[in-house]
Amino acid sequence: MTHSARMTNSPFGEWEIYVVNDGPSQGWPTYEFRRIQPVPTLTERVAALTELGYEEADDAVWEWQEMRNGPRADVTLLASLDVRPIEGAS
Repeated sequence: MTHSARMTNSPFGEWEIYVVNDGPSQGWPTYEFRRIQPVPTLTERVAALTELGYEEADDAVWEWQEMRNGPRADVTLLASLDVRPIEGAS
């Protein structure tokens, strides 16, 4: 079973990764990088997902989107990656 891992900025501007699963959003596994800059590296993202008990699904790649909340609003970046639970992880 695959899920979507998403990396975005928290309301405070710090980077975080969360995994969208079948449960309520308040219970989604989340990893906070606790920084605004620089953007977390691929190695850091893999380590965060591993800590959450997930790994990238076969042939998955990070996809980036740029979102705006209005014509004068700052741009928010959202990255997503298909992931699956690590076998044997609790």
